[in-house]
Amino acid sequence: MRGDKIPVSILSVQYIPNADPALLKKLRVARAYSSLGIITTDCDDVSYCALDEATKKADVRVAYARSMYAGAGNASTKLAGEFIGILAGVNPEEVRSGMEAAIAYIEDGVAFNSANDDDSIVYFAQTISSAGSYLAKQATVDQGTALAYLIAPPCEGVRALDDALKAADVTLKSFYGPPTETNFAGGLLAGDQAACKAACDAFADAVCRIADNPREA
Repeated sequence: MRGDKIPVSILSVQYIPNADPALLKKLRVARAYSSLGIITTDCDDVSYCALDEATKKADVRVAYARSMYAGAGNASTKLAGEFIGILAGVNPEEVRSGMEAAIAYIEDGVAFNSANDDDSIVYFAQTISSAGSYLAKQATVDQGTALAYLIAPPCEGVRALDDALKAADVTLKSFYGPPTETNFAGGLLAGDQAACKAACDAFADAVCRIADNPREA
């Protein structure tokens, strides 16, 4: 139903207390950050936000984060899902603390929302009140900046992004042009927290409007 949250499943979590130097080199991680934590889920955008949350709760950095091609519905294996993320930390305790923060963020219910009755059109419009090191780098803003993280299917995402930009005093910092690996579109907008919330609301309204009327006269 419209407005329903689409729950995120955590598919796997693994830890490497002391990664091999060759692996750290390929991941471009400093040797001081030799402890790793690996997570896969069936939702990429929520998971990017979850890893960013981890950087705010522990001394970790995001060593690797990628979406799987064509999304969770086309995953090639049981645990691949739609996303893989790797946290790096100075010791196993910090990595575990960061991973627990990421897991809690997901389990607290941050999710895509349905724009129609059969859940065949979904969107993600999340206000990030204070960006951690990961999303701050993606958006080329200072840590602590408020962001609107906006994602929807290709047509809906581009059209709704325009509405979001016009609805509030926000700046487009990253554009996710279609098709992304999961065939969506959107972007990261920066502004104060109230402006980012207004942008998220405008984005959500636009996606729902398009779901009701896909072909404008």
